[in-house]
Amino acid sequence: MPRPFQIVCLLVLSSVVSFSTPSDSQAPAVVTFTLDFPSSEPERYSIRIPSDGSAHYESNGRLSADSDKPDPHETDPDDADSHNTDSHNRDAHDNNSFDLDFALAPETRQKIFDLAARAGYFQKDVANHHKGLAFTGKKTLGYKDAQRSGECTYDYSNIPAVQELTTLLQSLSATLEFGHRIDYDRRYQKLALDAELKRMQEMAQTRMLVEVSAIQPILQQVVADQSVVNVARARAQRLLDAEGSR
Repeated sequence: MPRPFQIVCLLVLSSVVSFSTPSDSQAPAVVTFTLDFPSSEPERYSIRIPSDGSAHYESNGRLSADSDKPDPHETDPDDADSHNTDSHNRDAHDNNSFDLDFALAPETRQKIFDLAARAGYFQKDVANHHKGLAFTGKKTLGYKDAQRSGECTYDYSNIPAVQELTTLLQSLSATLEFGHRIDYDRRYQKLALDAELKRMQEMAQTRMLVEVSAIQPILQQVVADQSVVNVARARAQRLLDAEGSR
């Protein structure tokens, strides 16, 4: 029969475990950013950045004026991704949606959450309501953790932290959209790949892009695809090397 001291210890231990379990299973804090800008490319995108780094990106809209006219001779018959029925391909071209899970570098993730804190977790209006400003898209920033949540919608903001965060997240979207177009070109119009990769190289060299490593799997597919011209494969490899050297 257990002694009273043992019973008390078991009760205390049980209380500690039951108290600590909820905090251990708490969902990570999340920053979200959405931009709606009709007639732009893409027309809409959203970024979800949890504090654990497992980020997600979604966008939709027509890639280009010719995006619904893929060259059937440029698809790779040995590529399982591109070896689909004509009906499936037509659907893909009519609806150029893009879905990507990616990991953010810890320093970038930390910067995003620091800026969210400086912006008051978006719990107050951040928009500049002056009339006459050019429309640059409807933007929504959100934040949620176990203690607080906030969301604000704006076109333009005078708040420095919101400005800096908006620029960072739009640059991140630009990187991810390069991944979108490069993946599309590799599947359906390989002759367009070199020009797209050259443009990405130029923007990366001028620091107009962030987190090129987020599309590393897409660039690696280009490098490994022997049906892609060598100059394009070499550009993709240089992008990977440049990111790896940072």
